[in-house]
Amino acid sequence: VKRLTREGKVGHGGTLDPIANGVLPVFLGQATRLMDPLVNGVKIYRARVRLGVATETYDSTGAVAGTGDPSGVIQANVEEVLESFKGVVDQTPPMYSALKRGGERLYDLARAGFAVPREPRTVQIYRLVLCAWEPPEMVLEVECGRGVYIRSLAHDIGQALGCGGHVTELTRLLTGPFSLEEAITLDGLTEAVAAGSWQELLYP
Repeated sequence: VKRLTREGKVGHGGTLDPIANGVLPVFLGQATRLMDPLVNGVKIYRARVRLGVATETYDSTGAVAGTGDPSGVIQANVEEVLESFKGVVDQTPPMYSALKRGGERLYDLARAGFAVPREPRTVQIYRLVLCAWEPPEMVLEVECGRGVYIRSLAHDIGQALGCGGHVTELTRLLTGPFSLEEAITLDGLTEAVAAGSWQELLYP
């Protein structure tokens, strides 16, 4: 975006996982001052979770870290487990994350073969809904506060069900006041820059 718009100061509100898509607010110029209050706002995600396989990254990009048999899991089991993850909960961030330890990103340490202890963090999950149950997969919608890792949530749910689990698809539907319906693609921005109309896409 910085290269396309030639703006001197550009920031974004909330890193997306490599497999994720969806809303990523981008702030230009003095608007970068608004990043913190907006990033601290509510986020909504839709995630597809596959049971029976746990991975090192907690998503489909990672090596298999363990397997289990999900054939005995029924929808009632899932809904009961989901209840335990609602509200204020402690969550351990994944080793493959952008958090820093000693000045280095955790994912850089993980790729180098190092695993370091991560302190659980208190996070808020306002809403956790089972949208579809297609064993061994399910689709969840999660409304949460800052700092929630959906990959960790999927991993923890898989552990609680006794068979493991990981994220296969992830879409951020909302960040603060910005929804997916209002978003544009990078290709759309590129076309708007070429047409000289990209500034019309900005919020005041």
